[in-house]
Amino acid sequence: MTLPNQLTILRILLTPLFILLFISDRIFLKELSVFVFIIAALTDWYDGWIARKLGTVSRWGVFLDPLADKILTSAAFVAFAWLGLVEWWMVWAIVIRDISVTLLRSFAEMRGRTLHTNFTAKVKTFSQMAFIYAVLLAVVLKASIGLTPIIKVILDKDVLYYSMLLVTIVTLGTGLQYIIENFKLIHSSFRAVSGRTQSE
Repeated sequence: MTLPNQLTILRILLTPLFILLFISDRIFLKELSVFVFIIAALTDWYDGWIARKLGTVSRWGVFLDPLADKILTSAAFVAFAWLGLVEWWMVWAIVIRDISVTLLRSFAEMRGRTLHTNFTAKVKTFSQMAFIYAVLLAVVLKASIGLTPIIKVILDKDVLYYSMLLVTIVTLGTGLQYIIENFKLIHSSFRAVSGRTQSE
C-alpha cells in the first residue's frame, strides 16, 4: 500500500477516535479531540500532495481519499448533533448528500471519466469546514476557559440553528447542481456498467 493510501486509512481510523474524545466529559480529552481532528484534516492535504509529487495516484486512492474526507466531516456533524448543538435532520441531509456525490464522482473517475466540479463546490467545502472549526473550538474552549462573549455568540441556539441551516442549504444546493451538470456523464457511466453486467 502506498504512503498516500496509508495516510487516507489513518484519516479514517482517527475519525472514531475524534468522536470519542470530543463527546467525552473530560476537558483534557475534549482538548485532545481538536488536535486529532486537525491532524486528520492535514492528512487530506498531505496524501494528495505526496501522490501527485511521486506519481503514485491509484484507482483505490481516487475512490478512498474523497470518501475519507466526507467520513471525517460527517463525523464532526454527527458529534455536534449528539451533543444537541445541531438538528439531526440537517446532519443526515448533509451526510447523505456528501457521501452520495462522493461515491458518484469516485465511481466515474475509476472508470476514467472526470465529473465537472465548479466553484460552488469550494464554497460548500469552505462553509462546512468554517462551521465545524468554529463550533469545535467554541465547545472545547467553553469547557476549558468558560463562556466568553465570542463563545456565547457562536454557541447561541439561534446562531447555531441558522448557520447550520445555511450550511445545509448550500450543501444540498451544490449537490443538486452537481448532479444536473453531470447528469449525462453519470447516466452514461451507469449504462456502461449495466451493459457490461448484462453481457456477462
